[in-house]
Amino acid sequence: MIVPELLARRAAEEPERVALEVAGGATLTFAQWRARADALARGLVRRGVQRGDRIGLLFGAESWTDFAVAYCAAQLAGGVAVPISDRLAPAEVAYMLEHCSATGVLHAGKGPAVPPASGVLHAGKGPVVPPDGAYWSAVPDELEPGSREPEPPEPGDLAQILYTSGTTGRPKAVAATHVNLTYGSATRANRRRFGHSRLLLHAFPIGTNAGQAMLLNALDARPAVLTLARFTPGRFARLIESRRVGTVFLVPAMALELLNAGLHERHDFSGVVLLGSAASALPAALCARLAAAFPKATVTNYYTSTEAAPAQTVMIYDPTRPAALGRPALGSGLRVTGPDGAQLAAGETGEIWLRSPAAARSYYRDEQASAHTFRDGWVRMGDVGYLDADGYLYLVDRESDVVKSGAFKVSTVQVESALHEHPDVAEAAVAGVPHPVLGTVLAAAVVPRSRAPRVTELRAFLLTRLAAHELPAQVIFVDRLPRNHSGKVVKSDLRDLLKQADSVMETGPKVGAVEKEGGR
Repeated sequence: MIVPELLARRAAEEPERVALEVAGGATLTFAQWRARADALARGLVRRGVQRGDRIGLLFGAESWTDFAVAYCAAQLAGGVAVPISDRLAPAEVAYMLEHCSATGVLHAGKGPAVPPASGVLHAGKGPVVPPDGAYWSAVPDELEPGSREPEPPEPGDLAQILYTSGTTGRPKAVAATHVNLTYGSATRANRRRFGHSRLLLHAFPIGTNAGQAMLLNALDARPAVLTLARFTPGRFARLIESRRVGTVFLVPAMALELLNAGLHERHDFSGVVLLGSAASALPAALCARLAAAFPKATVTNYYTSTEAAPAQTVMIYDPTRPAALGRPALGSGLRVTGPDGAQLAAGETGEIWLRSPAAARSYYRDEQASAHTFRDGWVRMGDVGYLDADGYLYLVDRESDVVKSGAFKVSTVQVESALHEHPDVAEAAVAGVPHPVLGTVLAAAVVPRSRAPRVTELRAFLLTRLAAHELPAQVIFVDRLPRNHSGKVVKSDLRDLLKQADSVMETGPKVGAVEKEGGR
């Protein structure tokens, strides 16, 4: 099956049903979606798009409906959709378009988004798409359809190239086929996902794996997908209450903002029956707070990656296993291996692998990286963790973030989880910084709530939860953590922040202040 077939089926079955809505903005029914995508696809063919051509889709979250049309149109024309958020820096956009050799770029505005004389996107080093006017508007009357019918793709053809968030380096281009994206799609109305809800709310950016999952939900799930162009906790909370949203998806950073603002105490969240978290693992303390704030919701954590999807583990919050990431779902495989690749016994820490139940993804034009990450259907997650006796997965850390301090290896995830349990800590992130004797020690950046705790107080609190070698040797208090547009903490920026603050010494813990402890 190809992705546009999902749209054709919904348009035939429920033409007037709303598929997508931008809060305070446009709505899109299935009939409108299909008609606009068909017209735009013929317009692309008229402009010379051929099967396999990469088409950049440069949109902001306020244009989700236009993006959805462009996404299916690019595929109907036989092309490969390359979603890119306009929140990215021009240099990042330029790199992505140049890397995949985009034939053209679709955008949301009328006419070219750059001066007509150039007709292409420039980002410092010159044009990144051919200088032939290949910068097209997705507005229907701007790209007139031609008479020739598009050549539809095959299920095994590339459907999408999605660039990773780049938190550990330059973004990688993850390529997915149509059969990968449509795996598990419902073919009957009574089997559609989230059948308990009329509306599904999210605020994920375009160009992220979480955002793409929501686009496929719009094609295949029962509820209409409602999206917020830019996440603000107040507006998100008001939408949950006023629209009686049944299904909510967010990332941990959004959940923290929502709860730290106390909005669950001022708004009625009783309509939510499923609260899903994606993109990164939920700290155990945050899971418990969400369960209390959404009393009628099933709080669910989804663990996957851009590379591994649709493979995933799913965990319904269980107070007896608050830190678990669940067990494999939807036919996925899960294993934890040692350095020799052999599967480890329960309780042993090693490298996490997921096996895709569908055709596996790959890194576009990077055979060496693909060979390292993708092996016989298995995907290396880049995380360290372990399985308990019942097969539940526990995350220890990103493989690249584990801190070797002296003779010990320390999980930054575990330290962050402990910090989140302190009542005066709104957010926290931990990384390793250089040390002249131990090589590396842990340092923490903390966003306080109304009162910033003393570091001695924090250390005493942490000693009830962590070993002495796991305590941060340095703590800084900041207004906000360095996050990317997906809401993930960028550890390289965090390390830079901690290093810059290393020489700053203040007498009391306040925003921007640093405290250190001796003996490390």
